[in-house]
Amino acid sequence: MSTVVKDMVTGAQASIPAQKHAGSVRTQSPPNGLDVHERLCRARKFIDECYDLPLDLEAISKQACLSRYHFLRLFRNTFDTTPHQYLIQRRIEKAKELLRWRRLSVTDICFEVGFQSLGSFSALFRRCVGAAPVSYRKREIDSLRKVPGCFIYMFGLDSNVR
Repeated sequence: MSTVVKDMVTGAQASIPAQKHAGSVRTQSPPNGLDVHERLCRARKFIDECYDLPLDLEAISKQACLSRYHFLRLFRNTFDTTPHQYLIQRRIEKAKELLRWRRLSVTDICFEVGFQSLGSFSALFRRCVGAAPVSYRKREIDSLRKVPGCFIYMFGLDSNVR
């Protein structure tokens, strides 16, 4: 460790007031609420970046340096969703994007976003979106092909409207 770092650590430790507790001296640590929130955000970012991998609670909680169950409780309280629900949500969002813009099969999209089973992907997609993946793709493509009538009228593109 360099002398600059040692001086910073020693200076920081000296500035933290000591506290007597059961005959021993302990240094006070700063409040950890911000630290825990940063850890939870780091874990959420990990989910955002690695949604396509087979993630479990153990792997995600390691990113926050917390035990599985403590991490689960804190994540749910902070983000109003469980890590698993957040992961599923991210995978469905990415699947919707791929269904709109890429010409991959539904099976390929299922595996590309990290699902292991086409059946569970289709069921979750239908529950979250309200339509099967194939129906969603057709609806989105059809909606892109349509031009609203008010646009046609406003710009005089139809000669029958005059």
